[in-house]
Amino acid sequence: MTVNELNLAAGAAAEDGANAWRHWLGLVTAATDALVVMATVGLVSLVYHLQAYGGVPADQTTLELATMLAAIFVFINAMRGRYQIANYLSTKGQIGSAFTVWNMTMVAFIAILFLTKTVEHYSRAVILASYLVGIPVIALARSGMVRTVSLASKTGRITSERVFLIGREPDVMSFVSRHQPWNIGFAIVDVAFLRSADERRINDPAAALAADLANAVANCRIKRPDSVFIALPWSDQETIDACVDAFMNLPVAIHLTPEKIMDRFETPHIVRTGSLSSLRLTRPALSVAEVALKRAFDIVSASLILILTAPLLLIVAAAIRFDSPGPVLFRQRRYGFNQQAFRIFKFRTMTTTDDGNIIVQATRNDARITRIGRVLRRYNLDELPQLLNVVAGQMSLVGPRPHALAHDQEFERKIALYARRHNVKPGITGWAQVNGLRGETDTDEKMAKRVAFDHWYIDNWSFWLDIAILFRTVLSKKAFMNAG
Repeated sequence: MTVNELNLAAGAAAEDGANAWRHWLGLVTAATDALVVMATVGLVSLVYHLQAYGGVPADQTTLELATMLAAIFVFINAMRGRYQIANYLSTKGQIGSAFTVWNMTMVAFIAILFLTKTVEHYSRAVILASYLVGIPVIALARSGMVRTVSLASKTGRITSERVFLIGREPDVMSFVSRHQPWNIGFAIVDVAFLRSADERRINDPAAALAADLANAVANCRIKRPDSVFIALPWSDQETIDACVDAFMNLPVAIHLTPEKIMDRFETPHIVRTGSLSSLRLTRPALSVAEVALKRAFDIVSASLILILTAPLLLIVAAAIRFDSPGPVLFRQRRYGFNQQAFRIFKFRTMTTTDDGNIIVQATRNDARITRIGRVLRRYNLDELPQLLNVVAGQMSLVGPRPHALAHDQEFERKIALYARRHNVKPGITGWAQVNGLRGETDTDEKMAKRVAFDHWYIDNWSFWLDIAILFRTVLSKKAFMNAG
């Protein structure tokens, strides 16, 4: 976008009346949620009574149930600030949020019934069915609403915020080209370019800056934006202070446009500790509570699996012993959490047990793979002894797959942020593996793609993501791709 195009867009935004929609959007989305809940309860009640009693339900009871659930659902969403337009510009987190609020709604409703001693007034079957049916229905409705609002904001039919840009021309244009604010519902109402010291060519730069700001403030007051975005390098503290002081006299929110470094991170935010404020770009991969939850799940699950699969482990061990000479278990050095080395346990599937500075990766038709080893690798059974590493605390059930030290050191030189994989414990299975990224990594591109999936897992970890990965490890065809 050129400067002329930016100014034309600002002029169009200033004259566009479509932004009036944003003032009603909260009511529209709240009403939509209420109608979806009430329709769900009404339909469930109708189907249940037709099947169970051969007739329609009592209108009053069904209406009371539907109204109460809808009111609680809308109230909780409103208290959580979910009806702000900013929450409808991206699909990320929407379904999870709706599911959480729906659960809170049911808990609150049951608590109300208990406290008012009206439990017997409503059908338990209808309540349970409404809850179960409501999960996909509410998720689909919320997803549809988000897609509608997001599309409307990108096409200019709905404006989430009217903004005024100010800064030196290169900084303003860099911000606009990097973030394309119109795609997130921003309408640029006007742009004010500050002259650089070279452009002013006068003896008093402070007076020139004051004159630029006076004109900008006058235009901003006329255009009446919601926010002012100051597009200046954060190191230019003097000019930023002057801009803030000038626009503090207007009823607008004042923002500093982000530095380029922030574009690399999804959730940077201000953290205040006492009198110290800092911009946190990243957080630890897992919090203390999350580490404790993941560890508890690992210990219980790994121990249970070891007990249940003990007969299978003995059969596999005997098969390996009779199939080829050598140890049953293969131990190799790998990097764990924070790049702390440990020895991983695997069933031996090859005639070699390399653990030196040079390790040749196994290929699909590798002659070193034994007959029983090929079966074990095909169905991931060679990984089962790693449950011992999990119980010992060296690994987790789910996490980035550990590689031999020689390969780690090689790829760390070639792939940026490769070692970030070690910010969590390595896993027996992982997000990359259930997406088909396993087996030989004979090119840097293959490993870079696997690393990207590992980084995504670290940035988006949740307990339920681990559960989903474990299920996909067993049930998904992708988890068995490229095995050999």
